[in-house]
Amino acid sequence: MPALAARKQQTATEHSASRPALLLDWYDRHRRRLPWRAAAGERADPYRVWLSEIMLQQTGVKTVGPYFEKFLARWPDVAALGSASLDDVLRMWAGLGYYSRARNLHACAVAVLRDHGGVFPDTEEGLRRLPGIGPYTAKAIAAIAFDIRTMPVDGNIERVVSRLYAVEEPLQQAKPRIQELASTLLGPSRAGDSAQALMDLGASICTPKKPACALCPLNDDCAARLHGDQETFPRKALKKAGTLRRGAAFIVTRGDELLVRTRAEKGLLGGMTEVPVSDWLAGQDDGAALNQAPELKSVTRWHRKAGVVTHVFTHFPLELVIYTADVAARVRAPAGMRWVPIATLADEALPNVMRKAIAHGLDI
Repeated sequence: MPALAARKQQTATEHSASRPALLLDWYDRHRRRLPWRAAAGERADPYRVWLSEIMLQQTGVKTVGPYFEKFLARWPDVAALGSASLDDVLRMWAGLGYYSRARNLHACAVAVLRDHGGVFPDTEEGLRRLPGIGPYTAKAIAAIAFDIRTMPVDGNIERVVSRLYAVEEPLQQAKPRIQELASTLLGPSRAGDSAQALMDLGASICTPKKPACALCPLNDDCAARLHGDQETFPRKALKKAGTLRRGAAFIVTRGDELLVRTRAEKGLLGGMTEVPVSDWLAGQDDGAALNQAPELKSVTRWHRKAGVVTHVFTHFPLELVIYTADVAARVRAPAGMRWVPIATLADEALPNVMRKAIAHGLDI
């Protein structure tokens, strides 16, 4: 092997060996203080780790913080959460979005309580068998809560690794390679701290825009930094926008009460509370949506509110026309619906799109 090539290989090997130590040294000085994270030298609580990881799926740290604190105050351990009703869990989750997570959260707590005596399995394989725990979440709990030598790869870690090694493939295709490269950043011990160090590095230094490369402990041999194109990583394929769907929401009041119903358990917003709505379809006109209004004998005319309510789901944007009506005091709710006091709506498991529709319809 030529001398220059040998020196390059030796340098690369030395850098590879030193990175885990550099990361942990940086983490020990700059770790974020998060409500679910154990203090330095303390053992992590698997319940807190699991609860936070489920909440953090597709949701940022700032948003999750208050919800985590509320859940922990209401249900301080997995036994308490597993003994709660799904309705209570959905109500507490309302506003956090991606409501299948709440249903899986409850199902998982029930399974841990019923099948494992209230103790989380301490292996990736055991964790994977629980409801709502996929490969990433199993790795995160295993590493952080049980110090198993495995590397969970979230969005922050994908960004750090793709820049460090200048991974050219589009992100979706590059995920297996990024997982392999990220695993090289594990030291012989402190797996959980290694993972959290990379997460913190991506959140605070190796940010999507204007990364603070001068402060990064891995900046000496970061391939993207050496080429000056850090912000172009990770490479992303063009994303197609979902087709706009349209529909109507019907705000019906009976004095100080509002007509609501519960959505089917499965599907979008499953098990959540909603006002009556039409189907949400691409190209649907207002007349077709209005024809799906709830049947209430005392309603002779629906009043259409000016404007529309907009909401963006993961796979499609939505526009809702809002119709309102008032009914007499003795009008019964149609089958499958119920009247609830407007003053107690905060206690209902209303997703954000329904809160928007109600606020628009009631002018609140």
